[in-house]
Amino acid sequence: MTGFGTVSVDSWAPPAAARPRRCVGILVGLIAVLVLSACLLAGPARAASAPGTISNYTDPTMEVPTGIVAGPDGAMWFTNAEGSSIGRITTGGAVTNYPGAGIDDPQGIAGGVTGASTSGPDGSLWFVNYYNNSIGEISTSGTVTNYTDPSIDGPWGITVGPDGALWFTNANSNTIGRITTDGTVTNYTGTGIDDPDQIVAGPDGALWFTNPGNNSIGRITTSGTITNYTGTGISGPQGLAAGPDGALWFTNFFTGSIGRITTSGAVTDYTNSTVSGPLRIAAGPDGAMWFTNYDNSSIGRITTSGTITNYTSSSVSAPEGIAAGPDGGLWFANTGNNSIGRIQASQAAETPQELCELTVGDVEGSARYGALPSFTRNALNQILTGACTQLGTITPRLSARQLTQTITAYKAVVNVLEAGGWLTSAQAGNLTTLANNITAG
Repeated sequence: MTGFGTVSVDSWAPPAAARPRRCVGILVGLIAVLVLSACLLAGPARAASAPGTISNYTDPTMEVPTGIVAGPDGAMWFTNAEGSSIGRITTGGAVTNYPGAGIDDPQGIAGGVTGASTSGPDGSLWFVNYYNNSIGEISTSGTVTNYTDPSIDGPWGITVGPDGALWFTNANSNTIGRITTDGTVTNYTGTGIDDPDQIVAGPDGALWFTNPGNNSIGRITTSGTITNYTGTGISGPQGLAAGPDGALWFTNFFTGSIGRITTSGAVTDYTNSTVSGPLRIAAGPDGAMWFTNYDNSSIGRITTSGTITNYTSSSVSAPEGIAAGPDGGLWFANTGNNSIGRIQASQAAETPQELCELTVGDVEGSARYGALPSFTRNALNQILTGACTQLGTITPRLSARQLTQTITAYKAVVNVLEAGGWLTSAQAGNLTTLANNITAG
């Protein structure tokens, strides 16, 4: 793997036939380090779940689980809509059920603060009770507190805001509510709010919500100013989540598509035959967005450049809520068979070849790579995948000093790829962790 050039990736054209292996500047270091990383064969392979591997967990206390979120205690917490209880499941699958006075058809449950902390502002989990028009709070030890107010009317989605309060949607009254951790409720009305569903904290310091009633996306500042966005590409929006690219991603239930809206209101719509009745969406640890397909009982993944992959399993049944867990997986609620599912988002690399393939996969899923001409992408794909294949044939071990130097070089290349927009910060962090894990092997 020698003889690479230094032409910019964005302007690179197919090489002459006599030089089929000429590559481009930023990827030179990547391939070189990936080839050198054969030295990482420093121990037996460890068991790993391949991306897309689905697991399923059942328990008699699960009754139409709907919302799900990662808790501050390293477990996943979910709402049992028909069981009128709150459930907790560890990453090992142990389930605990918490009933409580005031829990009545709980739907959304609040966790992360704009992708940071996975707890409410007070260390508890917060949820909405649709049937009795109240907001609930549950501590990680299971203590339940219930808050009521005349303005709470059919609460559905809930999230933690950048102001340290909880924000929720009132589906029945077409309003947005705010509740502080001491239970003080404020209600906001505005033009364009119609059957509001999910609500999330955006990257711009405001709250964003979906309006399936009038096919629009709403935005509300922490002071209560409301803006509404309509247009082509928004059709029965339901789920909503902040993405790693600084935009908001949402599900279009009516048209079976995934939408993206920038903080300035520009909408892009992505379609695929496998997207069917998408409901909820969440950012994954792999830099992609993951969503539930309620109508065809599957889990979807979409990169920030719009590439969609679909995952199926007989255990997936009418999935609704989905959230990233602390274990590298996405956890989701199966309303159709009363279970909690988990899908592996990223693979723990066992060999240098796998590390190479994961890195290349992340690069090729980037928006920058997707913007290249098709012939450029195809040629780069052949070179990069060829390098990974070649790694599989290299087995010699390096000295401890060479091993350290190789890992240092690999991390430096990952940093360059991140700075150049080929990897998200989440992807770069994941790849660095994978490299460290293999080194420790």
